[in-house]
Amino acid sequence: MSGTSLDGIDIAYITFKLSEKWDFDLKKFKTFPYPISWKKKLKRSIYLNPNELNSLDKIYTKFLADQINLFIKNNGIKEIDAVCSHGHTVFHKPKKGITVQIGNLPELSNLINQKVVVNFREQDIKLGGQGAPLVPIGDKLLFFKYKYFLNLGGFANLSINEDKNFIAYDICAVNTILNELSLMLGKDYDFNGNFAKKGNIINKLFDELNQIEFYKKSHPKSLAIEWNEKVIWPLINKYNSFSIYDLLRTYIEHISFQISKAFKKNQKVLVTGGGVFNKFLINNLKNKSLANFVIPKPEIIDFKEAIIFGFLGVLKLRNEINCFSSITGAIKDHCTGVIFEMKK
Repeated sequence: MSGTSLDGIDIAYITFKLSEKWDFDLKKFKTFPYPISWKKKLKRSIYLNPNELNSLDKIYTKFLADQINLFIKNNGIKEIDAVCSHGHTVFHKPKKGITVQIGNLPELSNLINQKVVVNFREQDIKLGGQGAPLVPIGDKLLFFKYKYFLNLGGFANLSINEDKNFIAYDICAVNTILNELSLMLGKDYDFNGNFAKKGNIINKLFDELNQIEFYKKSHPKSLAIEWNEKVIWPLINKYNSFSIYDLLRTYIEHISFQISKAFKKNQKVLVTGGGVFNKFLINNLKNKSLANFVIPKPEIIDFKEAIIFGFLGVLKLRNEINCFSSITGAIKDHCTGVIFEMKK
């Protein structure tokens, strides 16, 4: 799993078991941080022409395979039914019928000598859906003790599972913006929100951010890096005379405001994703919202999405529904993903 925050590649070894309900055991897990060279390549990937993107896809697939093989070797893993891989999203434009993840090439299977399940988003786009969010199936079947979920990754997204009312959508950009601002201060991310803490809210920017048209749309809806470039950064750049601390403080206020609108009083919300480790963001969110935010153990915070994409792969192998039309907007529920077998 490689997210939009460009933190690295999350790899997990998980067993899934079905009795009356699904259960999982997260046995081994590790994040392989991206080298600076790869961060630069992935950031520039949205500007590549088709030939350049194809070349990047090939070398990224090899890079991904190397990390998977290293993980398997270092952990002495012998029994594997399949490797389920999301790859890295370069483009996600559902209105234009486009979603592109690199690292999903058939060669991945041969490079790691394993059956693979990849390409989880394209089929949903072809069926008229958003191709996202895909995590809610895991929320429903693996984390059934909760009804409300919030992920604070590159983007904030929620899942709500109330009886027959099951909805999920992206709320706003989170670490994709915060991390970029932190880079301007020489750091990959804002540790504990300490930079933001030093800043003051820029009220005009805060108001402009909250007037963005996306927030007025009903679900299903999803966000991508291109949206940041087109919508968020032009607004932030208008206020470049202010300090980075002020921009970070204002954007955290914006995140908290948008998320607080999504949940009601006393709803028990399971919160995961890298943003959980930003203490200033979490405290600000708790102060703004009437919901009860529950923080799980660190490995669930970091690897919940990897767990669920592994689960999506399991359902694909079983030829069972793993994508809900009520969430993505596709014309029907379906079983998404592509299986590649290694060539003998």
